[in-house]
Amino acid sequence: MAQNPTLNEQAFRRAGSGTFQNTRSMTLQGTINKTFLLLFICVLGGMISWTNPSAWAPYSLWILLGAFVIALFTSFKPTLSPILSPIYAFAEGLFLGALSAAYNTQFHGIVFNAVAATILVFFVMLLLYKTRIIKVTRGLMITIFSATAAICLLYVGSWILSLFGVSTAYLTSSSPLSIGISVVVCLVAAFNFLLDFHFIDQMTLQYTVPKYMEWYSAFGLLVTLIWLYIEILNLLGKTQRR
Repeated sequence: MAQNPTLNEQAFRRAGSGTFQNTRSMTLQGTINKTFLLLFICVLGGMISWTNPSAWAPYSLWILLGAFVIALFTSFKPTLSPILSPIYAFAEGLFLGALSAAYNTQFHGIVFNAVAATILVFFVMLLLYKTRIIKVTRGLMITIFSATAAICLLYVGSWILSLFGVSTAYLTSSSPLSIGISVVVCLVAAFNFLLDFHFIDQMTLQYTVPKYMEWYSAFGLLVTLIWLYIEILNLLGKTQRR
């Protein structure tokens, strides 16, 4: 069971059933290494828009849409992931740089705290997984899956309600309820790393797949990292407004 929509077993099954010249197969550690390479590319993109946010802000929606299209192509064509994943990371960096600059204008220093917290959470969850302090059981997978689905429904439902003029302050305000919801969302996003790590581990055990699948899997981990960063940034912004 893979909660991350960008990672699916079919891609691993297809890659494992084919023949490939490179005798080396993908590993979880190789995936982690490429995740940090993609993260570095994402930071480079973020630095460009961070230094001149007014020039990039008008194009943020288009950049985000382009990143979404690239993500779809990467999900359905993993063989292109060594090329598309870095492009996706750079595009997301451009978007996040402009978004982060807007937050930093209101709350100075918030971005550094959000970045540090995101990286720390990633390492903590990786440590908890590798040391088996937290074991990914079927029950835990179902719990995380259900919680993530509930969050998606909450966001979609709130967006629909806002179209009809219904207040969604429970998501956007700095009230205790809104902050509490953000804390829960951050925790669920963090625990999704466990599902990602477990899924990648299981796929590498079940199938012998070529090294390019490390890029595909790293792309999936980057998606979770970006989600977590945005949620932490939002949470810190709410606490600063109180």
